[in-house]
Amino acid sequence: MRWLLKLAMIFALSQPTWVSATEGALGRSITGAQITSYVGIVPPSPGLQVSLSYVYYSGTVGGARQAPVGGLLAVDTKATANLYAAALIYVWNTGQGRWNFASMFTLPYMTTDATADVAFAGRAVRTTDSSSALYDLYFAPVIASYHVSEVEHWSFGVYVYAPTADFQKGKLANDGLNVWTTSPAVGYTHLFQQGTFEFSALAGIDIYSRNNATDYQNGSVFRLDALVMKRLPNGWGFGVDGGWIYQLQDDSGPTARLLNGFKGHALAVGPAIEYAKTWDKDKTLSFNLRWMKEFDVTNRVKGDPLVLVVNIPM
Repeated sequence: MRWLLKLAMIFALSQPTWVSATEGALGRSITGAQITSYVGIVPPSPGLQVSLSYVYYSGTVGGARQAPVGGLLAVDTKATANLYAAALIYVWNTGQGRWNFASMFTLPYMTTDATADVAFAGRAVRTTDSSSALYDLYFAPVIASYHVSEVEHWSFGVYVYAPTADFQKGKLANDGLNVWTTSPAVGYTHLFQQGTFEFSALAGIDIYSRNNATDYQNGSVFRLDALVMKRLPNGWGFGVDGGWIYQLQDDSGPTARLLNGFKGHALAVGPAIEYAKTWDKDKTLSFNLRWMKEFDVTNRVKGDPLVLVVNIPM
């Protein structure tokens, strides 16, 4: 089981993040995209790891449905985004015991292209916008993990998104969100079949501050992701990833009232594949690729997210 704990350190702490808020008809979280392999495990081996992630998302809020974007009411919204992120993950040296701790800091870069019909001078005007810049920083001061046994693990963390990127009212595509977001989350991992079969789940709540530039307050959003993965002796793994997003509260503010609170939800499911290569006994290079199909989507962008995570040992 020791090799599993080393691999877990690389995967479990490197959650990819997303690029918009419920004000933009999406959220800090994409359906099913927040979970990683071994999400319940912070291993006992201390040290620094680097995780590189890429998220591609192309989606629409089609038909005549209105969506609040950058202080605008947009119709027939279409958006494509590419998010690149580098995460530094440090596992503390806490010695033997059931508890282990880590910290994480992520530097993201995002490109976005958006098109929508926007009201101007009494008529709808087809508008296109784009953005390419550093995105809002993302960090977790402490991630704690409790090891019930060698095969059952829990993790607890609070993830914070800071409004460090530029935001301009009236733009369809902004560099950042102009809001703080706090996301407490609980992860769980259970290993079966001598550690070759994994079930992991991650539940969290995204809590937003008010966007003072647009006077828009996003409602809190609950999310639940799950991952099942079967790993083979040759290093390959195959599985299924899924997620559920449900907004707990209506959005508030002048624009949200026009949209009856713009409360949303979504489901997603899709395949997952990974590969891990170990050398020098304790160094592992790995990648994890997932594609999901969103369905049963209300008051959110609907698309097919693609997530790639590459982990590099130091």
